[in-house]
Amino acid sequence: MTIVASSLEQDSVENPPERAGPETAKLGQRLKDLRQRRRLSLRQLADRTGTSASFISQLERGLTGASTASLNQMAAALGVTVAALFEEPATPSTEGVLRRSQRPAIPTSHGCRKTLLSRRPATEMEVYVGEFEIGGSTGPDLYTHGDAHEMLVVTRGVVEVSLGESRHVLEEGDSIEYATSTPHRTENIGNGRAEVMWIIAPPTSGGEELDQYVSW
Repeated sequence: MTIVASSLEQDSVENPPERAGPETAKLGQRLKDLRQRRRLSLRQLADRTGTSASFISQLERGLTGASTASLNQMAAALGVTVAALFEEPATPSTEGVLRRSQRPAIPTSHGCRKTLLSRRPATEMEVYVGEFEIGGSTGPDLYTHGDAHEMLVVTRGVVEVSLGESRHVLEEGDSIEYATSTPHRTENIGNGRAEVMWIIAPPTSGGEELDQYVSW
């Protein structure tokens, strides 16, 4: 996963999460578990992601949030999909119903909250919902992740999707498709909250440990 004009470490300094809560603490613990399973020090993971050991330490302790771009880079460095950052180990479920209140969630910085919809045994794609506060975004920079196909569908509000040097204003019901290798970014430019759905196929990081790290 590549950040265009990286500012990952600014997440911890300039854009702390609005509220440090249980979701932030759980995310930090999962990051720590994954890092330790790979026998990586804070410094080694920092070198792999182009961040600092202090930034990763703050993430693991639940003291700060991270942009969507940052989370993609952490997942790639640890060899898992972003989905693996969402929940604790659990037995896969074959039941098809997922209540809104049961969605595994990751609190991110920059006014965006990301939740996971896709579940095992579906392994060919990942589906996420992004909820944006007014002015919220996936982060200050365009980013890439892997070489897959991504569709974004606006289910509420108005967002601007940047693809390279082009920008597209999308309203409720609109959609856009692009390669995940294309630098991209999403921002809520409306006067109210916005919500989008991301559908990614295939998943853009190694998924060999999803069954161990995702609660379905």
